[in-house]
Amino acid sequence: MRRILLFGIVIWLLPVCCLAQQGIYQTAKGTVVFFSKAPLEDITAENKAAISLINTVNNEIVVRVTISRFDFPNKLMQEHFNENYLESDKHPTATFKGKINEAIPWDTPGSYPASASGVLHIHGKSVNRTIKGTITVGNQEIGLDSKFQVPLADHDIQIPTIVFNKIAEVLDVRCQFQYRPYKKK
Repeated sequence: MRRILLFGIVIWLLPVCCLAQQGIYQTAKGTVVFFSKAPLEDITAENKAAISLINTVNNEIVVRVTISRFDFPNKLMQEHFNENYLESDKHPTATFKGKINEAIPWDTPGSYPASASGVLHIHGKSVNRTIKGTITVGNQEIGLDSKFQVPLADHDIQIPTIVFNKIAEVLDVRCQFQYRPYKKK
């Protein structure tokens, strides 16, 4: 009798466990680019290893970017960025955790304007943000494209006065992600 009861509970819970993984989409190769336009020099850096998850059941989104993975055209810029400005040894990642505000029809292919409200954490400092973008729903994938600005002062990122004309006080950021259904390994 115990075996039959246990078997019945397992059969009853199996669909619930499977449903918990449905609706989760992931990417491990998202692209994050930032651009600094300043009077003396423009600076661009790119990171093609951003990790992100979207839960289409509850509209949650999480993004994690390893700071040291940003590539610069000049290795000296990259070194200064990691050591002096973002201090990637102390603050190795930047994250965004939030919730998509719009009701996205996840089962209907198309492009939809969207925004996500949550916490952007950079350089040890968290700031509440609403970030706008476009979500593109495909058959087995989801795309996300977003452009926003990050004021360095919001995250206590100090720019030495000697290079103040070379680095903008507000960075333009663009994120592009292609998500696929999450597969447990």
